[in-house]
Amino acid sequence: MSAPPLLRTLFQYHAWANDELLDRMASLDPVQHADARHAAIRVVNHAHVVNRIFAGHLTGTPHGFTDDNTPETPTLADLRAAVAESDRWYLAYLDTLTPALLAEALPFVFTDGDKGRMTREEMLAHVVTHNGYHRGEAGRLLAQCAVRPPRDTLAVHLHRSEPARRERG
Repeated sequence: MSAPPLLRTLFQYHAWANDELLDRMASLDPVQHADARHAAIRVVNHAHVVNRIFAGHLTGTPHGFTDDNTPETPTLADLRAAVAESDRWYLAYLDTLTPALLAEALPFVFTDGDKGRMTREEMLAHVVTHNGYHRGEAGRLLAQCAVRPPRDTLAVHLHRSEPARRERG
């Protein structure tokens, strides 16, 4: 049995929203908006690194990060590929989860050395909400450069991915 349908929907939305944001970030002129583009890449890279850290926590494997961002700033193309790969990983990971595994509390260590403990379900919720916050932060940087942030709400995603929802009721 895999994770509940709501988690699957949230991670499908998460992947779609990341893709929408990265599309808009690509439209920032790398010369005219160099600072905003760099800042937006750093914000999304931070969210990506945290996703990879939590993937390590979820599986009990070393994640290899000593901070919540990388010292170097990746190219937008490299970041986009890494985010897409991570999003695919999370969707595949959901297929491995049973209710018992979701409820299991796992100890872990934050990159600052503090100890933590969360259930897998709490960790997955953290990934989705943490990324949503940072997508909004990157969207504000786009707006400051007169680039309209994506309409990346869950409702828009559901209307596009499941148009029959509009016909219900």
